[in-house]
Amino acid sequence: MDELFKKQEEERILSNAPLAVRMRPENLDEFAGQSHFAGEGKLLRRMLDAGSLTSVLFYGPPGTGKTSLARVIANTINAHFEYLNAPSASVKDVRSITERAKMRLINSKAKTILFLDEIHRFSRTQQDSLLSEVEHGILILIGATTENPFFSVNGPLISRSTLFEFKPLSEDDIKKLLKRAAKDKKRGLGETNLSISEEAMEFIAQICDGDARRSLNALEIAVLSKKPEAGSSREVTLEDVRESVQKKQIAYDRKGDSHYDIASALQKSIRGSDPDAAVYWLARMIAGGEDVRFIARRAAVCAAEDIGNADPFATVLAASVVQVAEFVGLPEAQLPLSQLVTYLACAPKSNASAKAVWEAVADVENGRITDVPQNLKDTHYKGSKSLGRGLDYKYPHDYPGGIVPQNYSGSQQRKKYYSPADSGREKKIREILERNRAILDSNEQ
Repeated sequence: MDELFKKQEEERILSNAPLAVRMRPENLDEFAGQSHFAGEGKLLRRMLDAGSLTSVLFYGPPGTGKTSLARVIANTINAHFEYLNAPSASVKDVRSITERAKMRLINSKAKTILFLDEIHRFSRTQQDSLLSEVEHGILILIGATTENPFFSVNGPLISRSTLFEFKPLSEDDIKKLLKRAAKDKKRGLGETNLSISEEAMEFIAQICDGDARRSLNALEIAVLSKKPEAGSSREVTLEDVRESVQKKQIAYDRKGDSHYDIASALQKSIRGSDPDAAVYWLARMIAGGEDVRFIARRAAVCAAEDIGNADPFATVLAASVVQVAEFVGLPEAQLPLSQLVTYLACAPKSNASAKAVWEAVADVENGRITDVPQNLKDTHYKGSKSLGRGLDYKYPHDYPGGIVPQNYSGSQQRKKYYSPADSGREKKIREILERNRAILDSNEQ
């Protein structure tokens, strides 16, 4: 009787829940997306078919089905489902769930799934409290996180779990969800006599960036805000949907993976000489609220690392933009930033100067330290001559061409770190350097 009352209570609550909650899949066939691990013959499906599910970690952006899949898994393997939200949960909550799980195993051999949402918000100590129960199979842990688990989850917990990375849903997957929600009379909007145009459906699928929750919320708002005509259907148009969405949400975490991934994409697009891709990633950072100083600094590093002496003006422009962008702020700062990013992407490329210092630093850190040769040592103090400092130093401006062979490196075998590329300004630098090295090598002391 209690179970029946509880079920009725849950149904009443569910009937008043948002559409995104009501339309959560009840089985794997209804689950949308993530075919790379949940599709037929893929790892998770094989684990479930074999009845060998172990603890897992779900990692990916919001609205991609992490909670929904956890509930589907519990239904599939007939396991009791326990939910905890990490920010509001404690070790005491975990212990309480563990005790109930133990009793289920003892009394009926029933399995318990603990779904721990936002597991990255659990402290290291709290995460450690799960290890023993996971290790001994008392709990099947399903941890969900939007942050890279290799940075936010304990190593021992990762080693005891299988990691599944969730991807944003495709536009086709979103449209299938929307169509099912529009027709479903029990959980969806089928009772509203809904009629939605294909272009409105396309718009939602595109604007929500693979987030199922956002797409269903947008559909529900568009439908419920549309007053039906007497005896006719609710006709939802593209304009209705545009109004329901209002402003597109940009998924961007200034402290998480997207911050570094998009910055990496920007720099690699500049390095790859693709100004169109580079300015797109710049726009993503600006729209996401990234600090203009961070963007400008990244671009300045790119100017020195990937362009260098092939176009020395690139670094000069970068230095100017760093100052201008910080001075004017957004939205105007996007103009000099775009100027810089597109210039850098189109500039000739060379990392010769960067490679030179990387190799030299590696030699300093890992090799024998070379003493400064006597002829190069400082002589600006009394008594330097008595110590032999600066003796035999040859002043280059006193020689033809402003160059004279002498010991500059402090070693018998002078290592050549800098090798200019055959592009841009470095093409001319290479010619000059080859001539100078010929002179320096001719009579090196």
